[in-house]
Amino acid sequence: MTADASALHGQRDDYITHSKGLLSWLVTLDHKRIGIMYLLATSASLILGGVFALIVRLELLTPARDLIDHDTYNRMFTLHGAVMVFLFIIPAIPAAMGNFIIPLMLGVKDVAFPRLNLASFYIWIGGALFLVISMYMGAIDTGWTFYTPYSTSGDVGSQSSVMLSAMGVFILGFSSIFTGINFIATINTMRPKGMGWFDMPLFLWAMYATSIIQVLATPVLAITLLLLTVERAFGLGIFDPALGGDPVLFQHFFWFYSHPAVYIMVLPAMGVISEVIATFSRRRIFGYSFIAMSSLAIAFLGFLVWGHHMYTSGQSALAGVIFSALTFSVAIPSAIKVFNWLATLYQGSIRLDVPMLYAFSFIWLFSIGGLTGMFLGTLAVDVHLHDTYFVVAHFHYVMVGGTMMALFAGLYYWWPKFFGRMYNETMARVGCLLVFVGFNVTFFPQFVMGSQGMPRRYYTYLDEFQIYHQVSTAGAMLLGVGILFAFGVLIHALYRGRVAAQNPWGANTLEWYCASPPPHDNFAVQPAATDPYDYGNLEYDEKTDGFEVGRAAPQAG
Repeated sequence: MTADASALHGQRDDYITHSKGLLSWLVTLDHKRIGIMYLLATSASLILGGVFALIVRLELLTPARDLIDHDTYNRMFTLHGAVMVFLFIIPAIPAAMGNFIIPLMLGVKDVAFPRLNLASFYIWIGGALFLVISMYMGAIDTGWTFYTPYSTSGDVGSQSSVMLSAMGVFILGFSSIFTGINFIATINTMRPKGMGWFDMPLFLWAMYATSIIQVLATPVLAITLLLLTVERAFGLGIFDPALGGDPVLFQHFFWFYSHPAVYIMVLPAMGVISEVIATFSRRRIFGYSFIAMSSLAIAFLGFLVWGHHMYTSGQSALAGVIFSALTFSVAIPSAIKVFNWLATLYQGSIRLDVPMLYAFSFIWLFSIGGLTGMFLGTLAVDVHLHDTYFVVAHFHYVMVGGTMMALFAGLYYWWPKFFGRMYNETMARVGCLLVFVGFNVTFFPQFVMGSQGMPRRYYTYLDEFQIYHQVSTAGAMLLGVGILFAFGVLIHALYRGRVAAQNPWGANTLEWYCASPPPHDNFAVQPAATDPYDYGNLEYDEKTDGFEVGRAAPQAG
């Protein structure tokens, strides 16, 4: 790929060709290379977690044993959840796209702490290795939440794998914290002249709010898992009721982190969607300040709603009512974003390029996930739906339908900037269709069987649920094909795609003011800030198939 890029760009010094050899990548301090390494690692995690999911779905094709036994089934869905959440969804957009794009959006050479940035990547690799090694020691079967008493009992092999997995997640937390600190410092101190807080692209607002959550919430999970490890190692009574501990205390600690972590996953996705919607509707983002402030509101309110995961745990009725009210409140800033995106589209000059198709998919799936969350936030309804497939479907519509769709929207949006190559638009549209249809066929039937009482995580089930499981399994296979196809289109573009213009979409944020792919130092001189959503000074150039500063860009016919 390096040699090919050199030939394409006439040996121009960009971040890919600046230095050669594997070692130059492994010890790099260049935020762009670190972002690409994160992208490769998290994409591999997506594929691995997807394989575990397909094994689970194939086993559920019929109520009888089809592929694996019940113990292996427990391990498969646990590994699917742990890999997807801790190795893919949480780091994918912040660590990969955030690392690559944030300094470019600010017009600077790098993040505030380049060495800390590289260290956070290797800390992530270390945590991932602990999780992978635990798979070869029996693999955890506690569920990805590590609930006690599942994680505080079992044979020696199970204890070892739980401790290794918990330590892996503990280490991953440090990577998340370091990345958050780095982004906060970068956005606070390195904005260009003329870029005040309310002049920043909304992607920066989303990443800033995400970083606050990472820094404040992740230590809670780290301490919880450390206590769990100490309890298992030394027999202390913290969470294990057999030792005088309280298992519900673990749930409080875990969800106090994990609900804000939902927004570590979703807020960066919302930032990506804001950029894509504005660019491809060629309109100034509607209600900019409301979208910006809603990111901070989500970050704040996300810390106050953890108890809605615990309505059936025995907490007081008063606490349940309070958490229910707060749950409805946290939906307001998310709804503000969706409303403002739709208002931005109104009378816009909309282009249905692939990033925009993924953005529309995000809005559709995230809205379904958010609205079904209101059902689960209602006390009386949640008692019936708790621990059913309705929860599984809701979670996946928010987390996967949200984060994964936004990840692909961002990948297809910034791919020309990453590598200076355009992809095949027609094939990319096919990939988007496969992913969208496959996702809905997989998870929408789970709302129906969950509302009819099908419990989640069960190895077998009543015959009346078989048709739903069969449709869901067929959808999972289609979704897997779609994901591989979507990645395949991008990989094909590296070798066969035509050379991309510097600004193929007509966006106006600063990353599009440097070459594609970016030079090693990004900008020779830090550029002055522009209005990120003013598209009136951009002119389409047919020769380069891109946009340049000039007369007004043509409107869609």
